[in-house]
Amino acid sequence: MEALLRRVSQEAILPHYRKLADHQRFAKGSDDVVTVADHMAEEMLAEGLERIIPGLPIVGEEAAHADPSVLDRLNGDCWIVDPLDGTRNFAEGRPPFGILIAMASGGEAHTGWIYDCLSGRICVAHRGKGAFIGGEQVFSRPTGETPPVAAISLIFMDPAQRERVKAEIIPHYRTVDIPYCAAEQYPRLALGENDISYFGRTLAWDHAAGVLWLNEAGGKAARPDGSSYRVDEWDRPGLIGAASPALWDELAERLQYLD
Repeated sequence: MEALLRRVSQEAILPHYRKLADHQRFAKGSDDVVTVADHMAEEMLAEGLERIIPGLPIVGEEAAHADPSVLDRLNGDCWIVDPLDGTRNFAEGRPPFGILIAMASGGEAHTGWIYDCLSGRICVAHRGKGAFIGGEQVFSRPTGETPPVAAISLIFMDPAQRERVKAEIIPHYRTVDIPYCAAEQYPRLALGENDISYFGRTLAWDHAAGVLWLNEAGGKAARPDGSSYRVDEWDRPGLIGAASPALWDELAERLQYLD
């Protein structure tokens, strides 16, 4: 898998970094963009994954955008692929961006890979076997700062919820900018850079690998009500990630009073 990730990064993604022509980037929604690198990377990853496990269904971000019925595959055994996570950053010529791949069964991810295209950092997790970076096991650690460091996404909240969070949640934390890249945010939570993060949108390709990896590292990622993140509930809003279960509990308790 690591060889495939490197090859896709070097052949489909990095050659276009800071070299995109106008006709190589496209609007995918009101606040979303896709590039030629996204499509090339997804095609290469699909070919490579088919060689690894022939016939295993693939749920790719761009394929699902073109044909929403692809999302039905999340109910069974499948690969989940974000070929270029952080496309907005990539299209603007700045980091971070990466590749996210997960394997899922019965709606739950059991294996995940998070690849940073610029640094070559690879995070790997297998359910029940721990979290690793470059082959070395890692254990999630908070920043130790008071107040804790928070990266809270307000993008997909409705205006009323956004104002309540600004008034009731944010004052309890030292807030930092979100990286617009789950492939960067999850490692920050485990590596002592951020303490908590809140995600409004919870698409499977953005979160399957990161949730698994953070939980295996000893942090905690779960729905605000404490239920586990499931890849087949991709349209359900709200997800908390934290460097420790205690930090997760603190934010979850504060959020429940906003309902």
